[in-house]
Amino acid sequence: MIKIENVSKVFKTKSGLVPGVDDVSLSVDKGEIYGIVGYSGAGKSTLLRCMNILERPTTGKVFIDGVELLSLAKKELREARQSMGMIFQGFYLVSSKTVFENVTFALKAAGVPKAKRKDRVLELLELVGLQDKIDDYPAQLSGGQKQRVSIARALANNPKVLLCDEATSALDPGTTKSILKLLKKINQEFGITIVIITHEMEVVKEICHRCAVMQDGRVIEEGPTYEIFANPTESLTKAFIQTVLNFELPEKLLQNCTGTLMRLQFRGDIAGDAIVSDMLQAFPVRGNILHGKVEYIGDIPLGIFIMEMTGEQSEVDKAIAYLEGRVNQLEVIQHAR
Repeated sequence: MIKIENVSKVFKTKSGLVPGVDDVSLSVDKGEIYGIVGYSGAGKSTLLRCMNILERPTTGKVFIDGVELLSLAKKELREARQSMGMIFQGFYLVSSKTVFENVTFALKAAGVPKAKRKDRVLELLELVGLQDKIDDYPAQLSGGQKQRVSIARALANNPKVLLCDEATSALDPGTTKSILKLLKKINQEFGITIVIITHEMEVVKEICHRCAVMQDGRVIEEGPTYEIFANPTESLTKAFIQTVLNFELPEKLLQNCTGTLMRLQFRGDIAGDAIVSDMLQAFPVRGNILHGKVEYIGDIPLGIFIMEMTGEQSEVDKAIAYLEGRVNQLEVIQHAR
C-alpha cells in the first residue's frame, strides 16, 4: 500500500543544510495500522508529510498503491492526494463554520455534488459520534470532539489511507483512548490503512500492528509491535518501552535483596500458566515477586516479573535452569550476596 524507498529530506536554512529525514525505507501493508514513534525533532512528521508529498523529498521514491507519487504531474498528484486523508494535533477547524460546514467544506473542495453532501456529512458525524453537535461551532467543542470532527472531515472522500500527525498529543489520557478506539473501528470496518505519528509508546501499544522508531532522521528499529515490546534492541526503543512497562526498582529495595534477583518474561499463552508456582513446588527455594505486570499488545499477553529467589545456591541454580526451559526470557540482574 505505502512504500518508501531511500527517502531523504534536506532543509536549507541560514546556517546551512539541515537533514530532516535521512535515507529512510519502509513499507506499510494495506489495512494495517502503522506507528512511527520518536522524540521531537526525530523527523517523523517530516516523513509523514513526504508520504503525501506535502514535503517533497530531496531524494528517494514514494509509492501509494503502486503509483510513484514523485513522477506525477501536479493535477495527477492532487487527485492522488484525495485518496489520503490527514488529521493533525491542532485540529485546523474553521472557527467561523459549524461542525456540519467544516465537514461539508472537504466534500465541496473535492467536487462532490451539493445534493449528495448532506447525507454524507450526516453519515460521517454518526460514525464519529457527533450527530448531536451538527450546528455547534469549534469553540463549543472539547478537544476530543474537535478531533472527531477532523477525523470525519478526513474521511469525507473515502480515502484509502489516513495519515495522523500527533493526533492525540493535545488530548487527556481518557480522550486519547476514545480517539484510538475510533481509529481502530475505522480501520476494522472500512479497511483504511492508517499511519500514526506519535511520541507516546502507549499509543503504539494500544493500536498499531507494526511500528518504527526514529532518531535523528533515521529509522533505528522496526517490526511488529509485539516483537518491539518483547525484544527491543536499541537503547532509545528500550527507553520508550520503559514509559509503558516501568520495571525500575527503588535502589533501597535492591540494597535489601540478598537473594538472586531475576527478570522473567512470559509471552503469549504461557503468560497465564502457573510456571513460577510449579517451580516453587518442585525445588526447595523461596520466591518473592517484587514487581509484575501483564500487558496486552494486540490482544496478546506479555508478562514481565521481577523475582527474588533465596535458598541453597545449588537448588537456586536448578530452579533457574527449570525456569529457563519454560519462560521466554530470563535475565539474572543481581546475584545472591
